[in-house]
Amino acid sequence: MREPAFWRTDGGRGSGSLVRALLTPLSWIYAWATARRIRRTNPLDPGIPVICIGNLTLGGTGKTPVAQTILGRLSNMGYRAHALSRGYGGRLKGPVRVDPATHAARDVGDEPLLLARVAPAWISRDRPEGAQAAVEDGAQVLVLDDGHQNPTLRKRLSFVVIDGEAGWGAKTVFPAGPLREPVAAGLARADAVIVMTRNADTLPDYHGLGLADLEIPVLHAWLAPSGPPPRGPLVAFAGIGRPQKFFDALQAAGANLTETGQFADHHPYSQGDLKRLKRLARAHESALITTEKDWVRLPTAMQPEVTAWPVRAEFANPAALDGLLRDMMDAGAPGR
Repeated sequence: MREPAFWRTDGGRGSGSLVRALLTPLSWIYAWATARRIRRTNPLDPGIPVICIGNLTLGGTGKTPVAQTILGRLSNMGYRAHALSRGYGGRLKGPVRVDPATHAARDVGDEPLLLARVAPAWISRDRPEGAQAAVEDGAQVLVLDDGHQNPTLRKRLSFVVIDGEAGWGAKTVFPAGPLREPVAAGLARADAVIVMTRNADTLPDYHGLGLADLEIPVLHAWLAPSGPPPRGPLVAFAGIGRPQKFFDALQAAGANLTETGQFADHHPYSQGDLKRLKRLARAHESALITTEKDWVRLPTAMQPEVTAWPVRAEFANPAALDGLLRDMMDAGAPGR
């Protein structure tokens, strides 16, 4: 879905405030149901540490690139780290180990395909079953991409990832706002926070986000391109949480954008979409470029005609991240 504009406003007397007021009773029910599910669920301990990379808002915050970075750092430490995802957008229920050579996004979802590029990755609608399959396959530590509101697995270390620019939006719970649960409730179950900013030079607004007095570590990270964009005129398109962030990043890197196209998050590209994009590129005498996450959702025949622009999560203090990971792996104590 594409988020409504009133999710990202904080007050005033406009139509957004009226809509939020009308939806607030449904927000109370949604928040109550989430809290009740978390409180009443008895989580499974799979016998290995589970690291959760989650967030408190709907839409993209950079969880998957963060999960990729953490998987890589755990591997560099000598641990057999596996990824686990629900497989949103895929038809398979799992548990299934993702094979990029045979699986497509329509099978396992787009994010698991990206995770499988850096570590063994599993999809499973039932997270405990997926965790047990990974353990049987030799996993020593499990990185859960999303799942802060999923209480079915016992977590040893829970990161909450925040978009430092969008923040908490209107600070109201779905459907009146973008929050999956109240901020205080979500942060109370977190072991650390990762604030994603536009680049290394953009410092997080810790006070504005309500993180200045938080008693858990707050890390600063950003998405950095793996390389420069192609030269020449480009038509960029994206179906992610906030497509404009991708377009802004391209322009900041020196890309010559002649046109852009926005789609909803996890958008399954149809033949009609692809024909329109190709017509747009021809009209502007431009090449097509998109995110890695969108590229894996394209039909195989279309992929050679589109450039994927990969990004990676970088940390201002990688030693602090490594310290949290090492402490968790050394602790040996069961999680919450």
